[in-house]
Amino acid sequence: MIAIVDYGVGNLFSLKSSLSMIGADAIITRNADDLRAANKIILPGVGAFEDAAKKLRATGLDMVVIEQAKAGKPLLGICLGMQMLFDRSFEYGEHQGLGLIAGDVIDMRPQVPANLKVPHIGWNALKLTKPVHPLFRYIKEGDCVYFVHSFYAANCEKATIATAEYGTSLTAAVASGNVVGCQFHPEKSGKVGLNILRAFCEQT
Repeated sequence: MIAIVDYGVGNLFSLKSSLSMIGADAIITRNADDLRAANKIILPGVGAFEDAAKKLRATGLDMVVIEQAKAGKPLLGICLGMQMLFDRSFEYGEHQGLGLIAGDVIDMRPQVPANLKVPHIGWNALKLTKPVHPLFRYIKEGDCVYFVHSFYAANCEKATIATAEYGTSLTAAVASGNVVGCQFHPEKSGKVGLNILRAFCEQT
C-alpha cells in the first residue's frame, strides 16, 4: 500500500487516480500510523515552500516522513514535495527542509534568459544521467514530462538523476538511496508519468 501524505497542499486526487490506473493500492492520509504501515510514501506539494513546510509540520507528519525514510522506506517527493526533501529553500527567505537530500532550492529567474517566462510551465524533455536510475527504467532519454515551478534544486549534483533544459540545465529529478524526487508532475505527464510511477511502485 502507498500512503499519499495529505497536509493541505498537493494534487492528491489526480495522483491517486494515476496510481489506480497502474493497479497500485494507494490511500490519501494524514494519519501517522498509515505512513508507518505503508510500503511506500509519496509527498506531493504545490504552492509556496514556507506555507507548505508549516502545514506539514503542523500535522506532525514531517517527523514521521523523516523517520520512515531513514528506516529505508521508499519515499517519492513530487514538485514542491521534492523541494521539501532538501536541506533548505531560499523562496522568499530561508526555510528549513526535511534534510533528506543535500542541496538547496533557489530561484530560477537569475539563471534563465530574460526572454523565457517564469514560472517554467509546460512539457519539457528529460535528460537522464548515466547509468539510468531505476526510476526511469520504463522511459527513455528525451521523453517529455509536465513542469510547473519557479524554483529549482541546486548544489545537488551527486543526487541528480535527470535534468531539463530551460535556457539552462535545471534539476528535474533526484535520488539518494530510497528517497527520490521529481520536480515535474508524473500524474500530469501521460504515459511517461505513469511509467515513472510504475517504476517507483516496484522500488524495494
